[in-house]
This record gives sequence, structure tokens and C-alpha cells, in this order.
Amino acid sequence: MTDQQTPYDIVIGLEVHVQLLTQSKMFCACSTKFGAPPNTQTCPVCIGMPGSLPVMNRHAVDLSLKAAAALNCQIARFTKWDRKNYYYPDLPKGYQISQFDLPLSHDGYLTIVDPKGRIEPKRIGIIRAHLEEDAGKSMHDERAGRADSRIDLNRTGTPLLEIVSQPDLRSALETRLYLDELKLLLTYLQVSDCNMQEGSLRVDANINLHVDTPEGKVATPIVEVKNMNSFRAVERAMEYEAERQYQVWRETGHRLGQVPKQTHGWDDVNQVTYEQRSKEESSDYRYFPDPDLVPVTVSEEQVTRVLESLGELPAALRTRLEQTYGITPYDSDVLVNQGRALVDYYLAVAEACGDGKAASNWLQQDVLRTLNEKQITIDQFPVPAAELASLLAKVRAGEVDTSRGRAVLAEMITSERSAEQVMESMGIQQVDDAALDALCRDLLAANARIVAQVKAGNAKAAGALIGQARKKNPNVNPAKVQERCLALIQQME
Repeated sequence: MTDQQTPYDIVIGLEVHVQLLTQSKMFCACSTKFGAPPNTQTCPVCIGMPGSLPVMNRHAVDLSLKAAAALNCQIARFTKWDRKNYYYPDLPKGYQISQFDLPLSHDGYLTIVDPKGRIEPKRIGIIRAHLEEDAGKSMHDERAGRADSRIDLNRTGTPLLEIVSQPDLRSALETRLYLDELKLLLTYLQVSDCNMQEGSLRVDANINLHVDTPEGKVATPIVEVKNMNSFRAVERAMEYEAERQYQVWRETGHRLGQVPKQTHGWDDVNQVTYEQRSKEESSDYRYFPDPDLVPVTVSEEQVTRVLESLGELPAALRTRLEQTYGITPYDSDVLVNQGRALVDYYLAVAEACGDGKAASNWLQQDVLRTLNEKQITIDQFPVPAAELASLLAKVRAGEVDTSRGRAVLAEMITSERSAEQVMESMGIQQVDDAALDALCRDLLAANARIVAQVKAGNAKAAGALIGQARKKNPNVNPAKVQERCLALIQQME
């Protein structure tokens, strides 16, 4: 729907909450490990008992600085903590420690690129990336007609980095590409595992429309959409909400300005958004500086160290793979999305075999399939990069054709033997030119009809000789058989 011509422009800005990879919470020593029994990872500090005082987690700040630098943000040299006041059952203190007017970082950007070429590369602005603590979790039980809610405070106080984008996204597709690239960047940096199933990455989307009218563009009220538990859910929610807002605009017309800002939830079962409440403004939270925490200062030396620690980021890595090894943007995207360990494996194979395109094809078709089937990582893959490169070099040299090469790889995976050992056990050996020539002459002598078809201009008819050649000698290279047979037929003319 959003890819078609519509009488409106979609305007989307995202608030992405990312749980940082720390072992302890933002302001206390409680564990952040996922999956513990409810309310077993709490202390007086994170549940706000009187007299308890918070102590800042320095590692969380360091991870946030790393993410901010990778997002091309301006890093504040002075920042402070604020209390965001609101009352909700899973917020035991009655306020959340966050950052308001002096965030950790601001004014950055993330460039999105579509490997399928559906949109041009686009820079998405980052308004701010600031630190805060998480709230708890409400668990709703609606089985057997009950509607009980229980509170798990294990997550309370977990360090979060909230990344707020400019309203630069113009479609559900762009939104998905932004989230994919952001997740990839943060996992490469080891800032977060970005596991949405465990709540390590959560997305709220602010969306409205700029509708074409005879008087010019008219903006619909902004709706914040929550409760989206996957990137695909975000994409679908944006598509639905855009169309819903347009239908509301058609029905309300000039009265649209009277509709208040709203917060909607996403119903993934019914694929619709539903109204939850009116949307709060920053003044509703009554921010004020936290009196229990001192401001944070960042030195120039710290910023320099952070920039030097970033390493090669995904966008630069994709460019290097395409320029150095001649693979397509789509292929480089697939490889880089698998993580740095698989890219390093690819680089070792491509360098050793001398064919980056072949290495990419074999990794995507054979290696990744094996990893998925066996549910293992590339570090557990039984074929070392040097051995796969050795096999690809043999395929490239014509010592074994691609089909039998894949059979060799399958046996290498099972037996964990080298390419040489497997080929020897399978009786695979290179056919010399004299033997190939003799075989092709015998085939042509026995297949006068095919020879006549080729002479009549149907070169593809020679393909029928390949199967016969393989029966006589399984080690022959099909491409060489066809090439030699065609050459011999031309000599007959």
C-alpha cells in the first residue's frame, strides 16, 4: 500500500529503547540476567525504598558513548540526570531516572540503504540518544475469563539507551530498513543483543500524515503506536495506521485539528491499532534534576578513545566487500547481517581461493544452510575456512565440478576430513586432456543425430552428451565435455 501513489505523505519518527549489555543495573548492583523468577533481582535502590541512594553504572555510560559515536552524534561534555514523574504499577519509585534537557548525545544520523534498490540511500537524523533506567513489567493473565495483572520488578532499573529519530521516515519500508540497520550497528558494537523477544529492544513509533488538499498540505494529529514486538509488526502497524488516519481525515475533514494526540496499541492478532489514551506532553512528567546523582562530564580524551574503539562499522564493511571482492550489494548485505564472525570466515575463504563471488555463493547456499539446519554458529562449523577455500580452488581449476564439489563439502561437514581426503575416498580425480578428448570422440561417433543437430545450429543439443559422459567417467567436468564436443564438431565441418 505505502509503495503506491497516495494523496498523502507519511511522516514517521521512532523512539527505540535499547537495553545495554551490562551485568548490573543502571544505579545498583542487581543482576540484569534475563529469565530469573519474578521479583528475585531487586534491592532497596531499584524499588525505591526510603533512604536508599543510587550509584551510576560507568560501563553503561561507556556503552552509550560508543553507540552515540557510531550514530554520528554530538557527545555532550556535560550532562545530568532528571526525574521523569508518573504513576504506574510497574514503576515503584513513582518516577524514572532519565535525561531531559541535557542528554548524553544529540544531532546525529544513520544512513539507510536498501540492498534490493527499492529506495535511494537516505540519511535519517537522530535527535538524541540518552540514558535512562527501565521500568518493571506488567504481566496480564486473561485465562479462563480472568483479567489479573501481576508485576515483575526484575527489569526495574535496567540501563536503557533511548534513541530518538527525526521524523525523516516516509514509509513502512524505510522504517524497517532503519530498524534493521540500527540493530545491526548496535550488535556489531556489542552495545546490546537487541533481542526483542527478551525486551532488549523496544520500538515506539510516532506517525502522522501530510494530506494533499486544494489549500496545500494538511497534517493529521500525531499518533504514538506501542506494543509492537517485531520489526515486521512495526512495518505492518505503520501501513495500517497510515491508512486508518487517512480514513479518519476523510471523515472529519476541517474538524481534524480538534482531535487530540493519542497513543495507540498494536494488536498483532487482528492486525489493527487501537486507542489506549491521549498522548502525554513533556510538561505532564514534571521533570526536575535528580538530587541524588551528580552530573556526568565527558573529556576530550574519552571521546577520542571511544572513536578509536569503534572499528569497521557495517556500512563501511559492506562497501569494502563490494569493492574488493566484486560481490553485489545484496550479497554483501546478507553476509554482513550474519555478524562479524561470519564475515571474517568469508574474508579468509575469499582471500585463499581467489574468487570472492564464488566464496559468497557457497557461504550463502551451503554454509548458511548448514548453520541453520544444525542450529550452530560459524565458530562451530566443522570445515575450517582454509579447507573450504581449498575445495573452491579445486572447483575453480576444474579438478571437480560444482555438483560433485557440493557433495564433497557435505562429506567434509559430516566426517570433518579435508577436501583432499574426501575426494580420494570418493574416487574423484582430474581427467587429463587426452582422456577427455578420447571420451568426446567416442560420444560423437555414437551420437550422429546430436552431431547433426549441432551442425544445424542447435548448440544446446550437445548438452545431452554430458549425462552419457558422466556415466562413462564420473570424474569428467561437464562444462569441459560440452566445450570439447562442440570444438570437435566444428572441426568436422
